[in-house]
Amino acid sequence: MRRWITWSTGFWVGLFAVTWLLSSYSFQLYKALDARWIVRFPKAYELPTESRISALLDWLVDSAHFVFFTFRDLTRAIAALIEIPYQFLRNLLIEGFQSGLGAEAVQIAPSLSWIAVIGVAVLIAHFARDLSLGALTGVCFLYLAVFGQWASAMVTMASVLIAVPIGAVGGLLLGIAAYRSPLFEKLLRPFLDLMQTVPVFAYLVPVLILFGFGPVAALVATVIYAMPPMVRVTIVALKAVPEEIKEAGRMVGCTRHQMMWKVLVPSASPALMVGVNQVIMLTLNMVIIASMIGAGGLGFDVLASLRRLDIGGGIEAGLAIVVMAIALDRVSQAFASRGVHEHRSGSYLKRHPWTSTSFAIIVGTLLLGQFIPAVQTYPKDLTITTGPFWTASIEWINVNFFDAFEAIKLVVLQGLLLPVKKFFTGIPWAWGIIATGLFAWKLAGWRMGLMAMLFMAFISASGLWGKTMVTIYLCGVSVFLASLIGIPLGIWAAERPRAGRVILGLMDTLQTLPSFVYLIPVVMLFRVGDFSAMIAVVLYALAPAVRYAAFGLREVPAHLIEAGRMAGCTPRQILFRIKLPLATPHLLLGLNQTIMLALSMLVITALVGTRDLGQEVYIALTKANAGQGIVAGLCVAFIAIIADRVVHAAADGQRRRLGL
Repeated sequence: MRRWITWSTGFWVGLFAVTWLLSSYSFQLYKALDARWIVRFPKAYELPTESRISALLDWLVDSAHFVFFTFRDLTRAIAALIEIPYQFLRNLLIEGFQSGLGAEAVQIAPSLSWIAVIGVAVLIAHFARDLSLGALTGVCFLYLAVFGQWASAMVTMASVLIAVPIGAVGGLLLGIAAYRSPLFEKLLRPFLDLMQTVPVFAYLVPVLILFGFGPVAALVATVIYAMPPMVRVTIVALKAVPEEIKEAGRMVGCTRHQMMWKVLVPSASPALMVGVNQVIMLTLNMVIIASMIGAGGLGFDVLASLRRLDIGGGIEAGLAIVVMAIALDRVSQAFASRGVHEHRSGSYLKRHPWTSTSFAIIVGTLLLGQFIPAVQTYPKDLTITTGPFWTASIEWINVNFFDAFEAIKLVVLQGLLLPVKKFFTGIPWAWGIIATGLFAWKLAGWRMGLMAMLFMAFISASGLWGKTMVTIYLCGVSVFLASLIGIPLGIWAAERPRAGRVILGLMDTLQTLPSFVYLIPVVMLFRVGDFSAMIAVVLYALAPAVRYAAFGLREVPAHLIEAGRMAGCTPRQILFRIKLPLATPHLLLGLNQTIMLALSMLVITALVGTRDLGQEVYIALTKANAGQGIVAGLCVAFIAIIADRVVHAAADGQRRRLGL
């Protein structure tokens, strides 16, 4: 054991020492040998991946023909199919139903009144759990009306009501197919990895080319982004159904179809609702990004405010998304934990009281709205705005604390960011490939080491080594700081239940805030640059570090803690010698999720001046260059996959060593 520890320590020290020497003296080595290829991959040998992908998409759109239609006809038909229910929901929620076009359009039916929407939302929440959840949901939707965000919120709601069913049902069907066929699951897993790790910006351009500019293209991109968790949850949930339940289904003579839809899916429904919850949250997280290719609503309001540097308007619209996310998150969680209720007998009203009440509210408000306009549309003179408050607050902070912020920024830049950036950007591409392979091989085996080397070789051959190193540097520093802050907070939350409720509540808020919302106050306080990007990434990626640390400590078996007390351990010794070692696998999984969120946020921080892969993806979006965006997105995905596999392998190894 001692020999293994000595050898392992020597391996890591040696790997770091060689990397540091090469990164520090790569320029001198290049000059001495007159070999530019040491630092930068030779231009003549770079892969033409970008041009090939762009050419493929051009061929699909312009030249690909099936028997009776073109590929463009197929995508446009899909877009038209999605647009029908989407437009119906927009009409139902906010625009009303019209006959005719343009100036000749005549309204034949109004939209649902704001009171009806709030009333139905309250009834759904009450049905899902209890009156308190109904009250919370009602307050959240009332906030949208009172603060003047109702119209935009209903456009966003229409998108959510289309994207979530498509993502949930599509994910369920793919998950069922993967459960039935292990081969299909193996083939599907790499695509799920790419869908979850390729930055959203990277596939906005292909979606835009294939489906055109508008809300339908935004919905397609949203479904691609939000579907993978549902697929993964479905596979895990179906595999977790107890064998006794399956055996009971076989004994009563269930066919394969009946076994799936009448036994397995109902038994796994609580876990499947967790997947639906994830689809909802990812859909809401996508609304701002989707507004770049034609989605309106709250996402467009936030994006427009960011472009105008309108602090108050951006924060106000962002908070409206948060409020909507809180309501939908709590309701979907309530449905996930809801038990089976008894079926009522008697008349229709007794058997379906919730549906009957909803119908009565809709009809009642529709009739009253014809005579009292305030019932149909929330009065504008009663709306409240917090925009000036947020703008004034940021201005006051800037005036009074500008020097302090600049001093902190300078210290962090000179003491942390710039040295780490110099280290990573100085690593020669050839050694970077080898070092990554050795690192992955040591933690996850030779197969992962080989895969990591191939991924890094692709990055080098794509001409993006320098930008990749900047991405790794920013992500590494941000993850380090998020873990440094998050793990102690998680320990505090686990050890002090009262503080835990506050801390975990704050993490709920941070997780529901759209990623773009972080950029507005950060840019106003710290200007653009790497420091602002780092602050935004740390805030966005902090929650998993806190949650997994708290969960891991709470999952430590009570009998082990009691054994420590009986052995005379102090509370400090119990924490550092029993709880934290046993919680290490959860801490590593929290690190994994922190890395994933940091990488996803880095693409968005390209808007504040970072020069990494995120900037490359964003430039591709502005130029509508699908090849450039997909190649840069694949580079980010490969970094994420390497990190995910290595950290998971480290967590599994730690579990085995602890006998868990």
